[in-house]
Amino acid sequence: MAITTEDSTLDARLTQLQAEFTASNPASERQFSAQAQFMPGANSRSVLFYAPFPLTIARGEGAALWDVDGHRYDDFLAEYTAGVYGHSAPEIRDAVLTAMEGGINLTGHNLLEGQLAKLICERFPQVQQLRFTNSGTEANLMAINAAVHFTKRPKIVVFSGGYHGGVLTFGAKPSPITVPYDFIVLPYNDVAAAEAAFAEQGPQIAAVLVEPMLGAGGCIPAQAEFLHALRRLTTQAGALMMMDEVMTSRLAPHGLAAQHGITPDMTTLGKYIGGGMSFGAFGGRADIMAIFDPRTGSLAHSGTFNNNVVTMAAGLAGLTKLYPPSAAGELAARGQALRERLNAHCAQAGVALQFTGVGSVMNSHFTAQAIARPEDATGFDPRLRQLLFFHLLAHGIYTAPRGLVVLSLPVTGEAISRFEAAVHSFLTTYADLLPR
Repeated sequence: MAITTEDSTLDARLTQLQAEFTASNPASERQFSAQAQFMPGANSRSVLFYAPFPLTIARGEGAALWDVDGHRYDDFLAEYTAGVYGHSAPEIRDAVLTAMEGGINLTGHNLLEGQLAKLICERFPQVQQLRFTNSGTEANLMAINAAVHFTKRPKIVVFSGGYHGGVLTFGAKPSPITVPYDFIVLPYNDVAAAEAAFAEQGPQIAAVLVEPMLGAGGCIPAQAEFLHALRRLTTQAGALMMMDEVMTSRLAPHGLAAQHGITPDMTTLGKYIGGGMSFGAFGGRADIMAIFDPRTGSLAHSGTFNNNVVTMAAGLAGLTKLYPPSAAGELAARGQALRERLNAHCAQAGVALQFTGVGSVMNSHFTAQAIARPEDATGFDPRLRQLLFFHLLAHGIYTAPRGLVVLSLPVTGEAISRFEAAVHSFLTTYADLLPR
């Protein structure tokens, strides 16, 4: 395809931003080159890489980050939603230090794990019993295993655009590292497709695994009728409804399942609930979770650090002192108000840019059409997101290259105003290049 004047101008502006980025970050570039000798691409977490090289973050405090070149950023990524408490919250730090004084690896049941389990079950009433893991990925793997063994059926329904962990990714093309379960991949927010799949294969379906808002898939909320249809279909077929709330449980006082009035059979959790430490959990109906009871059950579940005291202590402090249900509701309202203002700015500028999401988590999409599934947001030039990302970095705003924006508790008035100003500046600076 021939390059148009607009294409060449966009390339030139993006190249200029990247050149300015490179010139401003020599220490990050040196760090990247040094680490690449011992780590492929200087990386052990693919999502953190972007060209020409990623920033190396030296420290964080509250809602701010500093890179190794000394630049300060307002943190509007918050560890991809896990960092709801900001950086170095005293309540979290004190709880971790107190726990460590009693020993880190205790090689047994400890005093904290039962307290955190009770707190989570009370916060999310659909979880009657649970078990801890080290990540949301592990939690979803164990939940799938539980469903297959409990129902004695092989098939798991998932949805295009769904992300349930590093080995459970369902994009436009199959991921070569997705674990080989017998998956049925359906379009998101499509009730008719789900009904057809159950009509054809219902007796073979063990479970439906669904995010009530696609996270990595673009912060696309599930429609209420879609989730209620899945609850009805699974109940009728004798299958399990499994809600992946690893990312979304932070978006409402008791998670999004409760906000929709749905009681799933199993729920997976992770990220912020561990207080910023490695964390995951899966749980649900007591009769399902009984298969993991070492006194009577048939399935083993191991993991050296599943119940580590550092995570247990941080999780307890976070949920009780910093993020009770009322705080979750307030943060969600703050994010909702910001998203509405951003979309109003885009509409006023006449630019085909929108921010989708729920509560304090959102994602940019360069399209004006309604977005119900990832396929609705694939027609725009991917360079536009790069342009927005590097523009925001240049204005001291740290987000994700894929357009993800996340609020944490310490992100308040001044930081939000700076973010809005940076977006407004983007709309005016690149008005000649943005879609209408």
